[in-house]
Amino acid sequence: MKMDIPILGIDVSKATFNVALLETDNKFKNRKFANNPKGFEELQAWLLSNKLTDLHACMESTGRYGNQLAMYLHKLGFKVSVVNPARIKAFGISKLTRVKTDKADGKLIAIFCQVMRPRLWQPTPEEIMLVKQWVDRLDNLIAFKIQESNRLECIECLDASISGHIKTSIVSLDQQIQNAEENIKQLIQSHPDLANKAKLLASIPGIGVKTTAYILALLPIEKFASAKKLIAFTGLNPKINQSGTSLNKHKSISKMGNARLRKAFYMSALVAIRYNPMVKDFAERLIEAGKTKMTTVIAAMRKLIHIVYGVLKNGTPFTVNAGKNEKIVMGNLNSLT
Repeated sequence: MKMDIPILGIDVSKATFNVALLETDNKFKNRKFANNPKGFEELQAWLLSNKLTDLHACMESTGRYGNQLAMYLHKLGFKVSVVNPARIKAFGISKLTRVKTDKADGKLIAIFCQVMRPRLWQPTPEEIMLVKQWVDRLDNLIAFKIQESNRLECIECLDASISGHIKTSIVSLDQQIQNAEENIKQLIQSHPDLANKAKLLASIPGIGVKTTAYILALLPIEKFASAKKLIAFTGLNPKINQSGTSLNKHKSISKMGNARLRKAFYMSALVAIRYNPMVKDFAERLIEAGKTKMTTVIAAMRKLIHIVYGVLKNGTPFTVNAGKNEKIVMGNLNSLT
């Protein structure tokens, strides 16, 4: 396949990254670098030695392991794509790939980029990155507290000195959680755009402070053309499972999105079903129609996402009357459990 510019397939790991340079003559060059600032500079020098001033770099989304490299290449002016690993894996299966090494993975990513031409990546604004880091830290602290609390379930099995130490740890974690929540709040309020979005989200009954932080940190509304695509991003879209004569298989949600967002919207939906007039009315109609409790909750989650999308896209606070005039497509309600 003819290419306009060379492609750089990058397989990223914690300590290193392998690159496969696919040149316009369809020949490969491979190198391995340390996944740190020095390694990034060595990569730049290697690219310059190959007289490359333009290329399309492609890598899997690996979170913190690849973010700094993607940012570095973007700042150099190169095109960058960060792709869901599931897409690369499926592409490899379609090509009957049998070899699994870092070098082979780099080549596969380069070929994927050549064939599929994934959309270009844009770096997340610094203020959102900082909020995300604090949200990540808050999640870690909450997980640590749960672990410590679980250790006290059999307190009679523990020596008093151990249980006392665990209790002290929980008190410390409570303070750290409170500090993290306050830092997140201050960060949001210190940035005009985030503060305005937080104010809009606060107008939606059921969307609390913590869910607001998750939305601002993990849900890039502006990148989605519709609420339907946003629902797919959170993994709440129906997963259809039909084959041959098996047409009545149990339907489920795809769960191919961000699990943390689903958890946040689940808790918000439980509140919204009680206190958000639009969602409450919607849920009551589903229950009257014979839908299960879980189907109703997931439908309420999707309803909330539609509301969030409309409020942030239009830049107007939520009102029940405005919502009644919106056409909100909820999909097949039998496909939500």
